[in-house]
This record gives sequence, structure tokens and C-alpha cells, in this order.
Amino acid sequence: VQLQASGGGLVQPGGSLRLSCAASGSVFSIILMGWYRQAPGKQRELVARIASGGTTTYVDSVKGRFTISRDNVKNTVYLQMNSLKPEDTAVYFCNAFGQNDYWGKGTLVTVSS
Repeated sequence: VQLQASGGGLVQPGGSLRLSCAASGSVFSIILMGWYRQAPGKQRELVARIASGGTTTYVDSVKGRFTISRDNVKNTVYLQMNSLKPEDTAVYFCNAFGQNDYWGKGTLVTVSS
């Protein structure tokens, strides 16, 4: 499975961004897709994930602000990020879990005025 992420960038506090992650290859094996992030000097943490059936999980700090969704036809997962805060600044990584654990290249999200 190959993962291609896009959508990062610089945004002001309170702004929005949408991240996309397209999966290719043996996508039939994917059970979960999600987003992790890693801020400077911190460990990588789960932000949100979605199962093939649609069940979602969010880290508490993004609940009510971020929404993860999945297009099973396009094999793409999205992360809509609203009301962004400076503490959301991090490199965001797309992840797919199935027969193995797959990672995309990170995309940088910077929230700053």
C-alpha cells in the first residue's frame, strides 16, 4: 500500500485546512486509515482514524474541531481541520493499517499569525 498525502500549509489561528491521503496498491487489505502528527520535540500521536465501516476516533484535543472522513471509492481519507490553534502545528502523517502498518510522507501544518 502506498499513501500520498497533501494539503498542509501555513494558516492563521482560527483558520481551516483540509488534508487528503490517497491510498493505492493493495487497498482491499486496509482496515483503518488515519492521521497522526508529530510536533517538534514531541512523540507522534494519533489525531483521528476511521474504520472501513465508518467508526471514527479522535484525540480529545481535536474533538469538535477536526473531522475525518473516508471515500472508499477513491480510497482516500480526508481530515478537515477547523478552528486551528498554534498547538496544532506539526507534521501530519497519513496511516493505513491492515495486513501491515503503512505510512505516508508527512505534510507540515503550521498555525501562526
